Amino acid sequence: MLYRSFVYLAGMLINFFGVALLINASLGAGFWTSFFIGVTDHLGFTVGFWYGTFQLIIIFVNAKLMKQRPEPRAVVPVFLESITLDFWLEVVFKNVNLTSAPFVLQVLTLLAGVVIIGLGVAIYILPQFPRAPVDQLFLAVSARFNLSIQSGQTVVAVIMTSLALLIGGPVGLGTLAPMLFLGPVIQLCYIRAYPLYYKFHPDGERVYQEAV
Repeated sequence: MLYRSFVYLAGMLINFFGVALLINASLGAGFWTSFFIGVTDHLGFTVGFWYGTFQLIIIFVNAKLMKQRPEPRAVVPVFLESITLDFWLEVVFKNVNLTSAPFVLQVLTLLAGVVIIGLGVAIYILPQFPRAPVDQLFLAVSARFNLSIQSGQTVVAVIMTSLALLIGGPVGLGTLAPMLFLGPVIQLCYIRAYPLYYKFHPDGERVYQEAV
């Protein structure tokens, strides 16, 4: 349990480090983050606060779409991820501003953010702990409306990007790049990380054989 928790938290930290890089590249942010930044600009508080608040609402949206009871365990990743996101944005990157930086540096920062997010997500999902509600929403949409997972994710992305645009969120290359490249990066990192995760697992080979 301790090993799984360590991997889970490490993946979460890496993931939101990538999110912070993506935001600070100043070329736009991911469709969810763009929306939360827009809300922050209008209503105040931190991006992490709104990230957590809206995810609590999405717990009930997911339950409605899936015709199930709300999943109480989903509150745990919501709380942890909100704190982690604010740690990177409000503490580590508080005084970082690449708005006037050379375009090449902004693009490199953006691409580094996408790669690091992909690595973080791949690590984060290995222990199979409860995932954040936003990670479950496109699955719920797919199941409710009989869509493919990719189509469900596209529907959610288009809706949230549109809402981010309406409220003035930072939509741009940083929004498009994750939509195009994040899936393949996660897949590649997951394939590489999967055997390593079980190699260092305390129960080793037995747990790996059960997993496969």
